[in-house]
Amino acid sequence: MSRRAIEITLSVSESEQLEKWCRGHRTPRALAERAQIILWAAQGVRNDQIAQRLGGRRARVGKWRRRFATHRCRGLLDAPRPGPPVKYGRECEKRLLERLDTP
Repeated sequence: MSRRAIEITLSVSESEQLEKWCRGHRTPRALAERAQIILWAAQGVRNDQIAQRLGGRRARVGKWRRRFATHRCRGLLDAPRPGPPVKYGRECEKRLLERLDTP
């Protein structure tokens, strides 16, 4: 027996944001794919059909559907990765670029 997928209903602003991510040339590929998953889910396409369209696994589609249902558009963004803290921040980068620009 299969479980029933979470139903996705989009607001106008969410739909516009997801469309923008799908079409954006500067949008990371993973985010564009996640947005497409949610747009198809909102149209009533089943997880296995979405997975087949993307050439991926049904579990991955279900994961992004659940994250969107819980956190909405923010849930599709990459979570912070573990690792060492940033050693050189924006301020340091700015100073280095200023030194490179001066003769």
